[in-house]
Amino acid sequence: MQQFQQYIGGVFSDGSARFESRDPATGKPWAMMPEARAADVNAAVDAAEAAFLAPVWAGMTASGRGKLLYRLADLVAENAQTLAQLETRDTGKIIRETSAQIAYVAEYYRYYAGLADKIEGAHLPIDKPDMEVWLRREPVGVVAAVVPWNAQLFLSAVKIGPALAAGCTVVLKASEEGPAPMLEFARVFDQAGFPPGVLNIITGFGAECGAVLTRHPKVDHVAFTGGPETARHIVRNSADNLASTSLELGGKSPFIVFEDADIESAVNAQVSGIFAATGQSCVAGSRLVISAKIKDAFLARLKEKAEAVVIGAPADVATEVGPLCTQGQVRTATDLVALSVAAGAKLITGGKPLERDGQYFPPTIIDCSDAPDAPCLSNEFFGPVLSVQSFETEAEALKIANDTKFGLASGLFTKDLTRAHRMIRGIRAGIVWVNTYRAVSPIAPFGGHGLSGHGREGGLQAALDYTKVKAVWLRTSDDPIPDPFVMR
Repeated sequence: MQQFQQYIGGVFSDGSARFESRDPATGKPWAMMPEARAADVNAAVDAAEAAFLAPVWAGMTASGRGKLLYRLADLVAENAQTLAQLETRDTGKIIRETSAQIAYVAEYYRYYAGLADKIEGAHLPIDKPDMEVWLRREPVGVVAAVVPWNAQLFLSAVKIGPALAAGCTVVLKASEEGPAPMLEFARVFDQAGFPPGVLNIITGFGAECGAVLTRHPKVDHVAFTGGPETARHIVRNSADNLASTSLELGGKSPFIVFEDADIESAVNAQVSGIFAATGQSCVAGSRLVISAKIKDAFLARLKEKAEAVVIGAPADVATEVGPLCTQGQVRTATDLVALSVAAGAKLITGGKPLERDGQYFPPTIIDCSDAPDAPCLSNEFFGPVLSVQSFETEAEALKIANDTKFGLASGLFTKDLTRAHRMIRGIRAGIVWVNTYRAVSPIAPFGGHGLSGHGREGGLQAALDYTKVKAVWLRTSDDPIPDPFVMR
């Protein structure tokens, strides 16, 4: 089996233990991964702290950091196909998605390379005539970045890029489910010329790796992408080190279609929104909120497209939907669909695992218009399962859209721009896509509200989140400071 190593202080090593990684397409082991435990975590954080304090990094100009990030972007682009193949092998994401996504990841590093010397402070028009006061933005320190298995290279880029641009150092914990692309990325990063310890990459399990990292006394900020339950543990852990946190969590995103929408365009966007990435996306448009006037026609066309999707091996370029990453996801999808049908929902298509090797679950549509309490409406599947609700009025559509504990993304399809603006104001979500879905850019921030977390990734705001503000006061008068105990 292929062997992978962790990356600490610029050195590759095997870690305290090893564990098998399984191919989701076959269910069989294919590689051995390094399992980081407390000693490895401590070594990684120590290396990051030493790099943060070392003059070679701490004294580097912002433009110098930018040049290194440009070099990293070029190396990611050069190695995109290798990285994509590893992500496909270890997570089951189809090759056509990993190839396109990782090629675009390089643009995130280029964006933050260009932003590195544009993180500015400010001069304050202070109300004291003999004082000059200005604000400096300085790096927050050592960052613990924790990413899930889906889209690891992308989800790490939106943390590593702004953190290094700001002058921080990073310990990144790759998911124990499918860590191969991140461990290979360490080899790419090693070629870019950063000082040792600026980025450290490990993987391991919760109690002996993740918990040790997120509560470590030398960690200043925790950037996490994953589920709400793990996020709660991280927030509790941060009480030990008082680290700041940014949390990009799950979603149960509404996909709202009004009767005047371009039906074919909306159907195609819905297919992309829920079945692309096999539904394993935090921004998946997993709740179709459809006008009752067009519901039947829309679902008929959607069912036709869902059943025509090519399900196959993730490494096959013809495949459109691949396997789920874990057996746990298959069980969750199966159980929630069954419970929803028992609650009165109508199964339109799919609903059961495929009888073949690997962890395959077909595109599934459940009509919950007459089952408002169906569990599929409130629980995140992280799989290709779409729940449907219909509405009669705009107010009802908005109420259904906001009937969730999450608040990450949303989609809105209508040709009525005044209605669109009303809905944009009313939807409680960090992202609103209008007549499109799943569009991303390094220039635009993304993040959510409620159980979808807090903080933003992407854009200028992400870089600012890795800084702290220092106020500097300079007295400009040559007169002696008056004796504070002499009354005048």
